[in-house]
Amino acid sequence: MRVRKKPVIVEALQWTGKNHREMFDFLTGYQKQNEFMTAYGDTFYIDHDKVKGGLIIRTLEGEHIAEIGDYIIKGVHGEFYPCKSDIFEETYKIINEDD
Repeated sequence: MRVRKKPVIVEALQWTGKNHREMFDFLTGYQKQNEFMTAYGDTFYIDHDKVKGGLIIRTLEGEHIAEIGDYIIKGVHGEFYPCKSDIFEETYKIINEDD
């Protein structure tokens, strides 16, 4: 049997190691924009001792390190996971909001 994966639109943000506020807002659902950023949340935490850039994403399969340049993707059920930039660029196409 041959099958084709259904096209799904997801949200993603590239981790630069410097966009802490933008990433914090993305991972917390933009609900805490006016609050003080913390180094941890339900879906992530920052640990500079583990890796340069220090972003650890809690996924459905466990904790995964997001390195600088990786994309963080929000899945269809609200889950987050990191994706290497080369894989992201081969797999995803950036769309306009109107598409």
